[in-house]
Amino acid sequence: MIQRIQSVFLLILVIAMVSLLFLPLWAKTNPDNNQEVVLTAFSLSTQAVTPTDAASTIGTINRNTIAIGGLAIVIALVALYEIFQFKNRFTQIKLGLLNSLLLAALIGTIFYYSSYEGDALIKTTTPGKYQAGFYLPLLGLVVNSLANRFIKRDEDLVRSVDRLR
Repeated sequence: MIQRIQSVFLLILVIAMVSLLFLPLWAKTNPDNNQEVVLTAFSLSTQAVTPTDAASTIGTINRNTIAIGGLAIVIALVALYEIFQFKNRFTQIKLGLLNSLLLAALIGTIFYYSSYEGDALIKTTTPGKYQAGFYLPLLGLVVNSLANRFIKRDEDLVRSVDRLR
């Protein structure tokens, strides 16, 4: 089960989605008043930054972004379930396609919260910066596609052997 390369790819997908829950996704700072907006998997918060880079909690605004965290958890659970469906490759292929759609929805949700909701909190001409967590769904999409490719290759191999019987 885990010795197959597609299981390793799916495990990397699970690790990437769990890591997304703990890393910041996007941040934008207003240089005029040192106000910073940070997008994480569960909140979009704004806070005042002091010159010593210690964040103070005076005047914070928190918006709930549970959709990002929820999608990441669902993607991780589907990928984990997909690993243990190694005896039924058709189910694995269907779950892989479902995960691709969920990953696309996650990327769209992150983009929406960073581009529209986050920019509305701070009005400045400087653009926001994507953090390490933003790139994890992109990594997940690539790894999920590779896993689907190797699952399909296994299915084609089994079909070719069945024709020889």
